[in-house]
Amino acid sequence: AAVTGRLVPLRLGLHLAAGMRVGLYGGSFDPAHGGHRHVARTALRRLGLDRVVWLVSLANPLKAPGSSQSLERRRLGAARQARGPGMVVSDAERRLGSRYTIDTVRRLKARFPTVRFVWIMGADNLADFHRWKAWTRILAELPLAVIARPGFMAKSLFSPMGRRFAQARLPAGAARRLALAKPPAWIYLAAPLDPASSTALRVCA
Repeated sequence: AAVTGRLVPLRLGLHLAAGMRVGLYGGSFDPAHGGHRHVARTALRRLGLDRVVWLVSLANPLKAPGSSQSLERRRLGAARQARGPGMVVSDAERRLGSRYTIDTVRRLKARFPTVRFVWIMGADNLADFHRWKAWTRILAELPLAVIARPGFMAKSLFSPMGRRFAQARLPAGAARRLALAKPPAWIYLAAPLDPASSTALRVCA
């Protein structure tokens, strides 16, 4: 994607320029694994993004308090998986003082009004997306890209979000235009699947 404009430093450790197409890939990454890397790389390539920012969350509001590893340990684990051009790992939620995705998105958009943001998630997360705080408002703020994960295609496409926003779903062929789409807009991208999951890794650890 073409990038124009002056680079603007952010105290979050990011450098985003006007006109960039940037994927926001949020999660607890507890632990980060090859499935996460697969989702991020697929989004970077298929959507024509300039960056994928791994947003390591303070905590997952849908999980019991204290059940996650420390933020720093999860950040370092994400950094090991996010190696490569265009990949950035950030603890932006901690630095911005936001706990929920809707707040993080709005604050990043306010700081970078000329950056084209896309929210990225694996299909396993879409099945529970309707449980996120202000989930319909997230769809109103920015486009969303859903990357296939093993065993979750039907659950995600027929989830409450998938049904409610069925008319806003774009065809896979429109992937490189998603960052420019007016919300609500989302896309489901099939790709070779990586079976790794954080839950399985924690059980085996």
